[in-house]
Amino acid sequence: MRKSHPVRRVVLATAATVSGVVLLLSLKPSSDPASAAAAGAAPSAAAAGQESPQGGTGAAGATTVTGDATQTQYGIVQVRLTVANGRITQAEAVQAPKGGTSDQKTALSVPKLNQEAVAAQSANIDAVSGATYTSNGYKQSLQSALDRMKAQGSSSSAGSSAGSSSGAASGSAQAQARTVTGQVAQTQYGPVQVRITVSGGKITEAEAVQAPKGGTSDQKTALSVPKLNQEAVAAGNADIDSVSGATYTSTGYKQSLQSALDQAGG
Repeated sequence: MRKSHPVRRVVLATAATVSGVVLLLSLKPSSDPASAAAAGAAPSAAAAGQESPQGGTGAAGATTVTGDATQTQYGIVQVRLTVANGRITQAEAVQAPKGGTSDQKTALSVPKLNQEAVAAQSANIDAVSGATYTSNGYKQSLQSALDRMKAQGSSSSAGSSAGSSSGAASGSAQAQARTVTGQVAQTQYGPVQVRITVSGGKITEAEAVQAPKGGTSDQKTALSVPKLNQEAVAAGNADIDSVSGATYTSTGYKQSLQSALDQAGG
């Protein structure tokens, strides 16, 4: 009986070893899927975080409108507006007199004029003391930018009501702005010719497409024409004052303006 014990021990030891190996092999596969699942979860979470919205829509509906370049005695003034929801949100002078003392006057006046334009929401703003010519040129260019802004608004309104009756469409067409050029008026110093933009029976813009030039006429034209343009828009007719020192140019301007009004039916 004693001789059989070593054999049993060998059999038992072998069985124990096989059982241990089988146990180890059975445990390893069960752990791999869990770790694989954990490894796959992290990239998914990161990807989800990267898909969040970036930024916003910005200033909705904001547009820019640039007024006419207005010639003054010391240089050109031109105003650009940023408009959103029918209101001026920003005003800036893209052109202004420069060189010599004009640099100082421009630096003094333009920021104030920009601020007043936004506050007033119109061209009815005060001139800056010491920079009268720049202020007048600014206001004239500002008014032309405002006129364009209104014209754009009218066009948008007309487009949104395209499905209205034919009678309403006809009325909208009549209200659209149109330009009319007056006859050339000969003066002692050269021809003067005026072009106006008319909308709703009113002058929204006036400009001299011809004016005396050369020698002292350049200075007189630069002095008088911006004022005459502004007066024509304000008055809505040719009954405007002559500019002192530029009588011939003023007279020719009014004659050409009246012929343009006659053509426009005003």
